[in-house]
Amino acid sequence: MKWVFVTLSFLSSIATAQDFKSYQYTFPGTAVTFKMIAVKGGSFTIGSNSMVKEADETPQKKIEISPFWIGEKEVTFSEWDIFFKNMDLPQAKNIDGVTRPTPQYIDLTWGMGRQPNQPVNSMSQQTAMMYCKWLYTKTGLFYRLPTEAEWEFACKSGTTTDRPFNDSPEKLKEYGYFKDNSDGKFQPVGGKKPNAWGLYDMLGNLSEWTIDQYLPDYYSKIAANNPITTPGAKYPRTVRGGSYLDGAEELRCTNRIPSEASWNQRDPQIPKSRWWLTDGMFVGFRIVRPAVQPSKEEIEKFYNLYLKN
Repeated sequence: MKWVFVTLSFLSSIATAQDFKSYQYTFPGTAVTFKMIAVKGGSFTIGSNSMVKEADETPQKKIEISPFWIGEKEVTFSEWDIFFKNMDLPQAKNIDGVTRPTPQYIDLTWGMGRQPNQPVNSMSQQTAMMYCKWLYTKTGLFYRLPTEAEWEFACKSGTTTDRPFNDSPEKLKEYGYFKDNSDGKFQPVGGKKPNAWGLYDMLGNLSEWTIDQYLPDYYSKIAANNPITTPGAKYPRTVRGGSYLDGAEELRCTNRIPSEASWNQRDPQIPKSRWWLTDGMFVGFRIVRPAVQPSKEEIEKFYNLYLKN
């Protein structure tokens, strides 16, 4: 498989709009909202120089990131269900043409609960991207998953360390849910302290999909401006942040986690579902919106590229 490292033209655009600031969106006809945090972009050093780093977190490299908005919190069941349950919004009387996931055949929360403020879980990268495409059809705004570089930039939130606060496990308990304080379950979003940029649960609760193909030597090949990889094989793709099941050592801004086919091991369907992960109950996502909206043609090309596999 040949991987292609690219810098998409609309990712490298610099925002000049004077209204580039955080905003809240309310789904019409509902009380469901989500907040997008404005991240001004800039340069940072991707990767780790700590004693606990793994080989795929090196070599460190200086990266330039264009401005973007990122979800304040992980996408919740209340947001997801407006899409998943096919509820028509008042302003959208026509069929939106976006494929929805098949119904879950078992409780994929595994008894951990399905409250409106809990993060949606157990879904494939493709499912998360389909939600982003649906949001675009409803709002006219281009949403997607973050790149690895954007995610790490947001997680570090202006710091140069693997965690954006004091590095002790006791301090970590103030910012994220992991094995030591989660009671073996994912928890409602926003229950811990946010990082310096106002982002909750970047470390812990659920691991989060990025858009990139996982490559162990990723940092030695990526572009210096807004790096992104085109999709290749279904596995592995990259998730970040660690989850409620992980030990403290896994909850680091620089930790790169490759997805595995084993995350869908118990799926009884043949072929296995492209929507749901029977053993990926620890995986969720948050959304990103670039500060400069690409053209309609670029948006369609992008979704087609990342939803075909």
